[in-house]
Amino acid sequence: MSLKNTSILVIDDDPDVLIAVRLLLKTEVKKVVTEKNPENLPALLRENTFDLVLLDMNFKSSINTGNEGIYWLKRIKELNKDVSVIMITAYGDIDLAVRSLKEGASDFILKPWHNEKLIANIADIIKKTKRTAGEGAEKESSENLIGTELLAESEAMKNIFFKIEKIAPTDANILILGENGTGKDLTAKAIHQKSLRAKQPFIKVDVGALTETLFESELFGHKKGAFTDAREDRTGRIEAANGGTLFLDEIGNISLQQQAKLLTVLQNRQVTRLGTNQPIPVDIRLVCATNVPLQELASETRFRKDLIYRINTVEITLPPLRQRKEDIILLAKHFAKQYAAKYRKPAMELDRSALEKLVKYSFPGNVRELQYTMERAIIMSDGDVLTERDLIFSPIESVLTEKPELDDNKLSTIEKNTILLVIEKHNGNITKAARELGLTRTALYRRLSKYDI
Repeated sequence: MSLKNTSILVIDDDPDVLIAVRLLLKTEVKKVVTEKNPENLPALLRENTFDLVLLDMNFKSSINTGNEGIYWLKRIKELNKDVSVIMITAYGDIDLAVRSLKEGASDFILKPWHNEKLIANIADIIKKTKRTAGEGAEKESSENLIGTELLAESEAMKNIFFKIEKIAPTDANILILGENGTGKDLTAKAIHQKSLRAKQPFIKVDVGALTETLFESELFGHKKGAFTDAREDRTGRIEAANGGTLFLDEIGNISLQQQAKLLTVLQNRQVTRLGTNQPIPVDIRLVCATNVPLQELASETRFRKDLIYRINTVEITLPPLRQRKEDIILLAKHFAKQYAAKYRKPAMELDRSALEKLVKYSFPGNVRELQYTMERAIIMSDGDVLTERDLIFSPIESVLTEKPELDDNKLSTIEKNTILLVIEKHNGNITKAARELGLTRTALYRRLSKYDI
């Protein structure tokens, strides 16, 4: 395909890379603009129309995590959601490459690249972009199918499905329990879709990620001027869910003070926006979820019992994937089919070695880890058959579940590596990392200082 009418923007802080790309593409495309400083990206995108952006993943040589590139990828998509982006990395970090694709990148390439391969990739992406122009709604609809279905053949999950069918049409408050990655989010959506409120809003809030400052503003809303950054009136999530379902995820991680405020709203069935004294009646169906075991949740030092009774009319406990191995192959084939379609790959089959490897693995990250494994396999595969060599399980899960030897030096190394992995997993968010590690923020900061991180 000819690229003569194509305009390309290249962002990389290495001048040699910019020169090399300019020389390579100047005879192939209509226009090549190179830029060393990503801070100039917004202005360039506002002043020019580009068909494709080549974006480096790392702009700070002392960090090299790729997070800078992910940040600028998001900014590009905010400014122009239709522009195609190819990520450039020198580190071959597959996890980061997968994440960039999830954030909207069209492809990624590794430094140093083969010139012919780069040009071919650009031509392929431009061709696909033009072919799918006007099919956006249909494409989005098909891609949104990924991960939106509860699929299972096991008896354990059939019991869950039976319970959902029974309780969904009622307005009973539901508490969904289970390990991370077991499908609590999907279960909440299934309950809403099968309820009498299905045509009304389904509002999800990850309350475990909200700071004390944001908790009230996010849930209850605020009036303009209620606090320093309140520049306009805002409807809270509870009010937005009026008539429908409110899903509070990770509710086991909110503080006792937050619990008291939430309990008041649930008891009175009304919210008061910050900065006002006017209560607003709300009619919601409440679904909550947590990975905290119920016996731990029942501790008065951690969670108010009156709030547990309020949110837990009926509970659903989702089994981990290792306890429903009959579902592994079904789910793996489902994800293989969906991601092959998403990334425009041929239909993928799993050979016997791949199936055996999947069934033997314990999946500490549950269905989410299986989904992640299949997505990465599809992206990296060059054929139409997946073998055991294509299946690479999450290094994060293997490290977090590893049993350390009783040696102080080895324990320190494992602790340091685990802290680094969890912080990276949460993109540098110390609050979330501390919560997953079972530490306070102060304790985590002490360990960061101890290991000179």
